[in-house]
Amino acid sequence: MLEIAVLGAGRIGRIHAGNIAAHPGARLAGIADTDPAAASGLADALGTRVLRLDDATRADALVICSPTPTHADYIEQAAAQGRPVFCEKPIDLSAARVRPCLAAVHQAGVTLMVGFNRRFDPHFAALKARLDAGEIGRLELLTIISRDPSPPPISYVASSGGLFRDMMIHDLDMARFLLEEEPVSVSAAASCLIDPAIGAAGDVDTAVVTLRTASGRLCQISNSRRATYGYDQRIEAHGAAGMLRSGNVFPTTVQLADAQGFRSNPVLPSFLDRYAAAYRAELSAFIDAISEGVAIQPNGEDGLRALLLADAAVEAAATGRAVQPAAV
Repeated sequence: MLEIAVLGAGRIGRIHAGNIAAHPGARLAGIADTDPAAASGLADALGTRVLRLDDATRADALVICSPTPTHADYIEQAAAQGRPVFCEKPIDLSAARVRPCLAAVHQAGVTLMVGFNRRFDPHFAALKARLDAGEIGRLELLTIISRDPSPPPISYVASSGGLFRDMMIHDLDMARFLLEEEPVSVSAAASCLIDPAIGAAGDVDTAVVTLRTASGRLCQISNSRRATYGYDQRIEAHGAAGMLRSGNVFPTTVQLADAQGFRSNPVLPSFLDRYAAAYRAELSAFIDAISEGVAIQPNGEDGLRALLLADAAVEAAATGRAVQPAAV
């Protein structure tokens, strides 16, 4: 049975640690965190132990859920021990730091999976399978909508890397996953419409990005830090022979119909609810890849390519010009 240590006892660490503890093919080796109280609380809740960092990197595999500035260092430490790694996105906010990290992973010959969980969402995965099966013919136009229920705390915004690198990076990865062609041009427009404090922190809260591939396929991505009706996550793929669409997920399918019209529940309120199944599925994919000795995606290169697209979007929004993403 694969023994997996979790590094980071915050919100996403709790999700992954709980999923490991419940997985029939894995055992939770323990929790490591720079905050001993957080590590102890999560370890006690899941019936495991607190680990030092050095001990965590000696487990069969490591799941990294620590703050972003620590990711690349921890990946390199685990790789030096020959341990496979799952790391939450992004590997780092700087492509210049990601490249040597991936070189170390390659030299060590270890598995690195990056946590772009939306690829494993059952609804989006079904859209992808039907797209690959040719149900709508050649894909021409892809539309991705991602809107948070409310903005994060300003303290988080200031250190997040900004909307493009923190929030939209998921959508940029999904665009690559569905387009199956690398974007060669990125255009963007962004504003601060929701909270002036976000603008004061040097970020934006509303953005639209257009990607174009060499063959001319287009993708539109719409992001907002506010959606009064819940966590809005939708994808539409338009092709020569039709259209595939994945809509929002609701707590129930019950509707009330009366003189005021038809009403249903708001959509699910957070990413933890919306993507609970995706987090479980990506963990299973990681465990299966290690157990079977097969390549895994999304991998480190996928993480770098999504970051380079985010960098291009930042530049495009600032300059008003289309930008060619940097080379990997």
